[in-house]
Amino acid sequence: MDIGILVFPDVEELDFAGPWEAFGVWSRDFPDDGVGLRLIADTREPVRCHKGLRVLPDVAREEVDALDLVLVPGGLGSRPLMRRTDLHAWLRGLAESGTLVTSVCTGALVLGAAGLLDGRRATTHWGALDTLRAISPAITVVDDERFVDEGSVVTAAGISAGIDMALHLIARLHSPERAQAVRREMEYDPAPPV
Repeated sequence: MDIGILVFPDVEELDFAGPWEAFGVWSRDFPDDGVGLRLIADTREPVRCHKGLRVLPDVAREEVDALDLVLVPGGLGSRPLMRRTDLHAWLRGLAESGTLVTSVCTGALVLGAAGLLDGRRATTHWGALDTLRAISPAITVVDDERFVDEGSVVTAAGISAGIDMALHLIARLHSPERAQAVRREMEYDPAPPV
């Protein structure tokens, strides 16, 4: 299972770090499952995230031609990506080759701009639902679910919803028991304390 998470300037940290944690626990604690996890960016140069965290990508996007799962996070940096036709073509190529395409928060805007949400239900951060609706009338925007699984495309609502989606994907791709073991190791309780 080869998982790639896209990072870019002004990416929202928890959008990618939450799923990274879930997939990383899966990879580390269950090595026989064969899960590999990489951060992907335009180049291998450090990327400064929205709140200042700097991350070092594992691989440049042009070096990646196949993945089992790709995740596009959101944040303010996702807005310029809505105009990046080179990125859209790369994502469409992955989708056409059978890659499971996922997003967290406003990463859905990028998938929508690439045409990957047409004819599908999708969600995003509550503050960007109208922006997602404006991209295409062919997108059925869902505003009351943490994540929406449409088979080959899965979108998550804002920020922490990406953790819920990642656990769902582990259950889907392996088993509910594996997802429960990962959730327990993370000490993640999806019920908010307040």
